[in-house]
Amino acid sequence: MTEATSFDAVVIGAGFSGMYMLHRLRGLGLTARLYEAGGGVGGTWYWNRYPGARCDVESVEYCYSFSEELQRDWDWTERYPSQPEILRYAEHVADRFDLRRDMRFRTRVTRAAYDEAAARWRVETDRGDRVTARFVITAVGCLSDARIPGFPGAESFRGESYHTGRWPHEEVELAGKRVAVIGTGSSGIQVIPVLAELAAEVTVFQRTPNYTIPAWNRPLQPEYARWVKDNYADIRRRMRDSLFGIAASFNTGSALEASEQELREELEARWAHGGPGFLGAFADTAVDPRANELVAEFVREKIRQTVEDPRVAELLSPRDHPIGTKRPCFDTDYYATFNRPNVRLVDVRRTPIEEITAAGPRTAEATYEVDVIVYATGYDALTGALLAIDVTGAGGAALREKWAAGPRTYLGLMTAGFPNLFTITGPGSPSVLSNMFVSIEQHVDWIADCLRHLAESGATVIEADADAEDAWMRHVGEIAAATLFPRANSWYLGANIPGKPRVFMPYAGGVGTYRAACDEIAAKGYEGFVMSR
Repeated sequence: MTEATSFDAVVIGAGFSGMYMLHRLRGLGLTARLYEAGGGVGGTWYWNRYPGARCDVESVEYCYSFSEELQRDWDWTERYPSQPEILRYAEHVADRFDLRRDMRFRTRVTRAAYDEAAARWRVETDRGDRVTARFVITAVGCLSDARIPGFPGAESFRGESYHTGRWPHEEVELAGKRVAVIGTGSSGIQVIPVLAELAAEVTVFQRTPNYTIPAWNRPLQPEYARWVKDNYADIRRRMRDSLFGIAASFNTGSALEASEQELREELEARWAHGGPGFLGAFADTAVDPRANELVAEFVREKIRQTVEDPRVAELLSPRDHPIGTKRPCFDTDYYATFNRPNVRLVDVRRTPIEEITAAGPRTAEATYEVDVIVYATGYDALTGALLAIDVTGAGGAALREKWAAGPRTYLGLMTAGFPNLFTITGPGSPSVLSNMFVSIEQHVDWIADCLRHLAESGATVIEADADAEDAWMRHVGEIAAATLFPRANSWYLGANIPGKPRVFMPYAGGVGTYRAACDEIAAKGYEGFVMSR
């Protein structure tokens, strides 16, 4: 049987955004082909298999809402789902909706070029596929382009090296080994406590300490799970109207106006509950440095109470960025892990890693002999995976060149000069500042409704207007500037990638506000977009 080479749409990526997009395209009666670089569905959760990998959104909220039957039938086992359970969920969805028949795995899209004369995209892959499509919809993920710092001599290391975002699918034997962990962001904070229980020695190389809140993970009680399912309609509504796409309560009061007792009681209660709701303790934490410092000092006090060595406690205490301005971390016994006799902390801000030798990392003070190096060094976030594809739009314009000074989009959905190219949770949308499922479903539904509108109006081409794009990017920048986010050298700004433009990429106005803006634009006939036949 000859493989089709012409489709209504090509979708790139088989994570949760790509799977739902494929499902919606089928519902519109459109033909689609989905390409995925990995060997199965799951996106981030296909690759992130490191010990301790777990979501930082509660399981009952980190799942699809588009199917009532799916919501009812799937049972989560823990408050915060582990990577294996999330991957099982992704595979269950793929099976339930028979999605794999339109997917091609272990196939990486290398090029997408817009043919203006034909009003079609020409898509190429590393396996030799050559197909065309009216629409290309990128679902490549915000955190999928794993990055390892270019340490001199890394290739000479005689032990094993792994990146948390590209962990082997087979079991890695760590018992009795000496392990170095480079990086203390979210994946480092999750993997370090687990490695400390397995390995003979764990040496943690920390450049920047991060605030982390206890997750207090536990088995999901059946009665609570039943209550959630019975109240999903209200829970989902609150999530969609919220700031971050979660149903946690957010205090509208001011930390600066609270008494010392009120401040302490609110923070203690939220610390005891754990998870992302802690950052909703006071409304002014994200915008007022004085309010932020009150919350930050509370966390530093918790670190001092937990870590027995005062010197180590101080090294683990963040002081160079406001709390909440980097991706929030939620942990299980992270700070207590540094009380273990087999764990040591190296401050690489004071003594940077100068090279990786055959024996292990070397700083100006010492060479650390290890058997395994774990790079918990993050990703080229939001833009890396998309710009890894050679994308050219109208007139042969390259997306890499257009975004050379930072990504430019209208609503995070399209970029001017690239007709019929949609980005799911792209830069300029809430994306990584939200529960990704809420943002994914909102984007996919908006794109599907837009495609239906195109068909009903007889239009074949849609693209963002350049002036509308400029206005939106100004708005994104103004919203970010009104917060404390720009005060941190975070991957939100691309600060973790040498040479990457420092631009705050996600939309910080909240998923509820953003959804309302997208709905209003659609209701006005897709204002700011240009449609043609």
